[in-house]
Amino acid sequence: MAISDAPIQISKVLLTVNDLAKVGDYYEKIIGLHPLSGDGETRVLGIGAKPLLELRRDTAARARPNEAGLFHTAFLLPDRQALADWLHHIAVNRIALDGASDHLVSEAIYLRDPEGNGIEIYADRPRDQWTWIGDEVQMDTIRLDVQALLDQGRAWQAAPDGTVVGHVHLQVGDVGQAEGFMLNDLNMDRTSHRFGASFFSTGGYHHHLAGNIWNSRGARKRSANATGLAEVVLEADADALAKLKAHEFADPWGTQFRVVAK
Repeated sequence: MAISDAPIQISKVLLTVNDLAKVGDYYEKIIGLHPLSGDGETRVLGIGAKPLLELRRDTAARARPNEAGLFHTAFLLPDRQALADWLHHIAVNRIALDGASDHLVSEAIYLRDPEGNGIEIYADRPRDQWTWIGDEVQMDTIRLDVQALLDQGRAWQAAPDGTVVGHVHLQVGDVGQAEGFMLNDLNMDRTSHRFGASFFSTGGYHHHLAGNIWNSRGARKRSANATGLAEVVLEADADALAKLKAHEFADPWGTQFRVVAK
């Protein structure tokens, strides 16, 4: 099953930012998203006609990095060659990275936007290379062969067609509470759990959502005037949509979710 066939998947992510122009330019020039619309208070970016990221300007909002909210938005590129090309672009432009990891199911590179929002750029390995033990997929965090990717890289123009938000990883206050929300409210399956984090998906993907306590153990309700994650929009097929108790949710820490039809 391709990620686009999953009953529920990520549609787009909405972020609250202080400097709309600076952050928007970063996602265009560094991440390679295309501008779709904007009015001075918002900017929508995506691939083709599909929005993947919406930025909302709020100069009064303040960064609160240890609260619940966003750990990273993960942009899934269509193949390993696209990841190599993007990494070549990063190297040429000397953009600072947070790290790079081989997760067995995927190869991933990490960085932050100008206001500290986490970003993952990744490519999946073929599904026939994933290993499942019962209902859980084997994932790990080991060293990525960055040089091999760089050696394969070519000139980069922009994020290619087929790029999507593959998953969103959240900071939560308690993993057990996060599991209750993901399983019972969003009707997702748990696909992995390890090191203070759990991972969730539909349709047999390795994960569409995840929650960890690495920076946010014991976090309380989110502040109303924080920069960062404003909303996660999910898209669901008709059967999945009909099984949900509602189409708008807040997790136990106030992170907002909205589910729309595919």
